[in-house]
Amino acid sequence: MRGRRAQSRLVFGPHETNLARRRDISDRHVAYYARRAEGGAGVIVTEVASVHPSDRPYERAPLGTDAAAGWADVARACQPHGTLVLAGLGHAGSQGSTAYNRDALWGPSRIADPATREVPMVMEQPEVDALVAGFGQAAELAVRAGLDGVEINAGQHSLLRQFLSGLTNQRTDGYGRDRSLLLREVLATVRAAIGDAVLCLRLCGDELAPWAGITPDAARAVALEVAHLLDLLVVVRGSAMSVAATRPDRHTAQGFNRDLCAGFRCGVPLVLQGSVVDPGYAQRALDDGVADLVEMTRAQIADPDLGRHVRAGRPERVRPCVLSNSRFDVRDPRNPIVSDDAEPRSGHETDDPPVEGRDPVAHEVLVVGGGPAGMEAARVLAMRGHRVRLAERSGVLGGALVAASRVRGRERLGLLVAWWKRELARLGVTVSTRTDVGPADLDAAQHVLLATGAASGEGTTAVRFAADPVLPDGPVLVVDAVGDGLAADIALQVAAAGRPVGLVTPDPVVAAGLGVGAAPLNTLLDRAGVARHVLAEVREVAASRAVLGHVWTGERHEVGCDLLIDCGFRLPDRTLPAARPDLVRIGDCLAPRTVHEAVLDARRAALAIGAAPYGSRQ
Repeated sequence: MRGRRAQSRLVFGPHETNLARRRDISDRHVAYYARRAEGGAGVIVTEVASVHPSDRPYERAPLGTDAAAGWADVARACQPHGTLVLAGLGHAGSQGSTAYNRDALWGPSRIADPATREVPMVMEQPEVDALVAGFGQAAELAVRAGLDGVEINAGQHSLLRQFLSGLTNQRTDGYGRDRSLLLREVLATVRAAIGDAVLCLRLCGDELAPWAGITPDAARAVALEVAHLLDLLVVVRGSAMSVAATRPDRHTAQGFNRDLCAGFRCGVPLVLQGSVVDPGYAQRALDDGVADLVEMTRAQIADPDLGRHVRAGRPERVRPCVLSNSRFDVRDPRNPIVSDDAEPRSGHETDDPPVEGRDPVAHEVLVVGGGPAGMEAARVLAMRGHRVRLAERSGVLGGALVAASRVRGRERLGLLVAWWKRELARLGVTVSTRTDVGPADLDAAQHVLLATGAASGEGTTAVRFAADPVLPDGPVLVVDAVGDGLAADIALQVAAAGRPVGLVTPDPVVAAGLGVGAAPLNTLLDRAGVARHVLAEVREVAASRAVLGHVWTGERHEVGCDLLIDCGFRLPDRTLPAARPDLVRIGDCLAPRTVHEAVLDARRAALAIGAAPYGSRQ
C-alpha cells in the first residue's frame, strides 16, 4: 500500500484501552502495540484520537493534538517488525459525553442519543469547518510523527456516521440533502494533508435500522464515491441504537460480517471485521476472496503471538479467545484497563513480567488441582524450567470450566481447557487424574501450590445444572446473586428448551457486574421471553412456588417455581488449606475467582517460586 509492505494480512484494530495517562498515547500504549507487532500483526490502528477538543467521549480518550509524541514512540517500536501503524482518528459527536468537557455535544441534528439521552447542539458551518480542519491537522501530525498513515472512523461512536444516517441527520441544508458530503470533505482534506501515506476508512455498512439508517446499498454507494481517495476499507455494522453489534460478545458467532464485507468490492483492499478469532476461519476468508486483510483484534489481545504461531505452522498453540468482552469493554466510569480473560498481561505490559524465560534454579513443584488456576500455574512453571506434577482428584482437567462450557453461550470456554491440556503435554508436565493428595504428599513435596477449587456454596446448583441439565415440566427460577452473566446464560438455555423461566436479581438490571456488556444480554433475555424480577430476592421456597421480596420496600409476591437454580458465589474448598495454612492458595480455593483472576493468581504464584519480581516495572 502506497509503497509500503506489511509483514502479514493480520490487522489489530482500534479500540478503547484506558491506557492513556491524560489524553496522550502513553508508554503503556507503546508497549501494548509493540507486543502485537512483535507477535506478527501486519497493520495496527491505534486507539481513536479525537480530532477536536469538543470531543471527549470517555475520560482517557486520546486527543490528536496531545498524541504526536506517543505516535512517534509507537512507530519506532512497531515498524522494525514490519508492521504498518495507522493513527485512528475520529469524533464521537452525539455519542460522546459531557462529563469531562462540560460542553454541549456536537451533532448533525437535534436527536437525543439512545444511551445517554443527551441532545447535541446542531452544528453550523463554523463547527463543520473546524471539524474538517481538525481531521486534516491530526492526520498531518500523525504522519509527521512517523506513522504510515491514518484510519478515519465513520463507524461506531462516529460523528461522520451520524451525518451519513437518516437516523441522526435530519438537516435541510447541503449536509442533509447530500449526507455523504461531510465525509467526502474530510477524506479529501486528509488525503491532501498526508500525501502518499496510507488512508483507511472504517465505514458503517449497515446500521441494522433499514427504516431510516444506513443500509448496505447506501453504504456501497458511499464507498464507490470515495474509493479513489482510499488505500484500505473496513466495513463494520451498528449504530447508537445497536452499539454492541459492532463487537458483540460470545452469543454472536465469529465472522458475522463476512457477507456484508464481500459486497463492498470497489477497487480498494478490504478488511474483514466481525469477531474473527480463529486463524483457520481468517485464512478461509482470504482464500475465498472475501477480503484482503482480516481484523482479529480480540484474538490478538488473547494471544499477542497469534501471527507468529500461525506463520511457524503451530496454530494449535494460539490461546483461544472466548469473546466474553468482560475485559474488553472498558468504556465505563470505572476506567478498567483493557485485557483478556485468560491473558492478564494484555494491557499491563509495562507492569507485569513476561512468563517466558527460564529460572536459574529448577525446582520440583506439586500443583494440587486441575482447574484453570492449577493448569496455568503448571504451564508457567514448566515453561520456566521447573519439574511439575499436577494432581487432580476428578477424572478430567478443567474444573468448573468444564461445566461452564456446557452452558449456552459459553461453549468457547471449553477451547481454553483443550488448549491448556495441549500446552501441559507439550511442556512435559506430569498429570495425574483421579488422584487424592493428602498431608503426607504435601510434606514430601519441595514446593506446593494449592488450586483445589470450590467445594460447595450458593452456586453449586448452577454447576450441577450445567453438568446435567435435567428440567421439570413446570416453571424454572434462576437466581442471579453475582451479576456476572452466568445466570442470564442459564436462563437463556432453559428458555431455549421451551420451559417458562424467570430470573431474580437484587440489582436494577440483570448481569449488572458486566457494566456496558449487560445491555445486549438483557436484550437477548427479553427476546427469549425470560421474565426478569429486578430489585428482588428469594424470601421463601415451597412446593411449586417461590416468594420474592423487593430489596427496597420489602413488598412480597409469589412466582411459579418447580426448579430453582442458584447462581451465587462458590465457597472455597478448605480441606487441604486448613491442614496446611502455610501453603500458597490460588483460584477458587482462595476466593471466588473469574478465569482472569485465577490465571493471575497462578502466574504470581508460579513466578514467585522462581523469584521473578512480579508487578515490577519493566
